[in-house]
Amino acid sequence: MLNLLPATLRFLLGSILWLDFSQPPAVLPARTPLSFQLRHEHALTNDSRVIFSDVDPSFAADSFLMSTSNIQTHRPQSAKAFHSARLRSIRYDQSEQVLWDAADVPGPNVEERETLLTLAKMTSNAYTSSTASDWYTPEGWNKSIPFGWEPDADGIRGHIFVSDDNSTVVLSIKGTSAGWITGGGGPTVRKDKLNDNLLFSCCCARVGPSWSTVCDCHQGGSKCDQDCLERSLMGENLYYSVGVNLYNNITYLYPHANIWLIGHSLGGSLASLIGVTFGAPVVAFEAPSEKLAATRLHLPSPPSTQHITHVFHTADPIPMGTCTGIYSSCGLAGYAMETHCHLGKVIRYDTVTHLGWSVDVRTHSIVQIIDRLLSEDWTQEGQEGRTVPEAKADDEDCVDCFNWEFGSFKGLS
Repeated sequence: MLNLLPATLRFLLGSILWLDFSQPPAVLPARTPLSFQLRHEHALTNDSRVIFSDVDPSFAADSFLMSTSNIQTHRPQSAKAFHSARLRSIRYDQSEQVLWDAADVPGPNVEERETLLTLAKMTSNAYTSSTASDWYTPEGWNKSIPFGWEPDADGIRGHIFVSDDNSTVVLSIKGTSAGWITGGGGPTVRKDKLNDNLLFSCCCARVGPSWSTVCDCHQGGSKCDQDCLERSLMGENLYYSVGVNLYNNITYLYPHANIWLIGHSLGGSLASLIGVTFGAPVVAFEAPSEKLAATRLHLPSPPSTQHITHVFHTADPIPMGTCTGIYSSCGLAGYAMETHCHLGKVIRYDTVTHLGWSVDVRTHSIVQIIDRLLSEDWTQEGQEGRTVPEAKADDEDCVDCFNWEFGSFKGLS
């Protein structure tokens, strides 16, 4: 398996596998239901190896169904063109044309509440094992035992679900494990927090003078060195790089499958970044805004990112980009969640206006989304006949970290 090979060879083989888009996944008729089974669990060891574990079929219940609809996505014509454009941007800050192939692929039908509810439960289960009390086991779901979460696995985690006909794979990525909000504690806390503060802060989690930064890019006042910031996100053991390797492993296991990515919080942002890299359909729940991270990672921008759907509500300050400042709930816990611009489109539940919810970071939990938000159809004046709010493109004029000055400041003083 690819994860047993050296990192450079894994990257090369992954790129070769990625080159063949001549036979895209078959397009299913709109709203065709798919039947899924839990096949694998995945985890990351402390030496940055991705671990896969097969789930014993004897521990699985019957398959479950999910409604689909055709969506348009854009995929690079080749890995070579994508990586060439990214490297040119990194090295010379210059753009290079990347030729994209538009394709209609079966994706989750995000217009239906039951589909979102099913995906949210699959996402929640990424935080736990099938033997735990918080594992969701609605009728028709599959159970598993906690294979693949070895004691030395301290990074990105989740579950892999596969349709009965192997046509579709759903990669569910765990979000931040932090007892103060969600996910409890556990061995991934330190790396989760590092990735949060690198991806979603303006400058290395420099929130105040008393903060210990996660990189050395702050250059005094409101100045931050841009090259330093970008290099800080390129580490092979950081979650975006690991996620790309994970995706390539799945394409190795299921070379003809259509892959969906889902996740909550940090897991949702990672799903989006991986999804914009490979043109895979994404549903992200309560995810911190990742548009700035995509820019700092120099990910070539496809003609459209509407294959990415964010689902969140207005009482959660994390995806809303308001959990900021030294004395915010995030700041007091040591998290610099400062971005507010999302890729793709947003299904925004206005729970503050229509349900009277108070803004509270405790509403960030995926369990809150399942039990309080997606348990019944959404009703709102002007959106009659819908079971969920209308998905809309995020504000194109959105700007993150406008009060910071970014440039080449190192070595000037």
